[in-house]
Amino acid sequence: MVEVVLFHHALGLTQGIVQFADELRRAGHVVHTPDLFDGRTWETIDEGVGYAEQIGFGALIERGVQAVEGLPDELVYAGFSLGVLPAQKLAQTRQGARGALLFYSCVPVSEFGPAWPDGVPVQVHGMDADPIFVGEGDIDAARALVESTDTAELILYPGDQHYFADSSLPSYDAGAAALLLQRTLEFLRHTT
Repeated sequence: MVEVVLFHHALGLTQGIVQFADELRRAGHVVHTPDLFDGRTWETIDEGVGYAEQIGFGALIERGVQAVEGLPDELVYAGFSLGVLPAQKLAQTRQGARGALLFYSCVPVSEFGPAWPDGVPVQVHGMDADPIFVGEGDIDAARALVESTDTAELILYPGDQHYFADSSLPSYDAGAAALLLQRTLEFLRHTT
């Protein structure tokens, strides 16, 4: 059993994110799903990112940091797209991190520190033709992360969807999502 904090993407805490968390719970893990948007959900990425910009990305990350106050240090931090920001920051800066799962996004390690912490495993998952993950440089940050530490892995799926593992959205890809879930559960088994 691993304790996981799972941060949602720019559309908010959608039913698909809740269902993904429930799959991890069914496998015996404790999963926290903080709502960084105070119950709001959005129809488009632009709307969600616009709301995040209104809050401020720094403030959004701080909401993620506050969400783990009172939780044990030994957590796996996971995030979908925009949720990667607090997940990656916490994995890099909070003492005791057991691992990180970065779905659809990755920022340069230098955003949160000089290097990825020793001994903290991390997986980055994304589609190989996703215009956001590939086109906006996240894949480059993921490749640099993999080159900087032997505890990092980049896993690419064929396709061009960004939110491919959120079953509540039209971008859902059942085959890729099943593989992502399987690899996530295996990752969690190895962090116990």
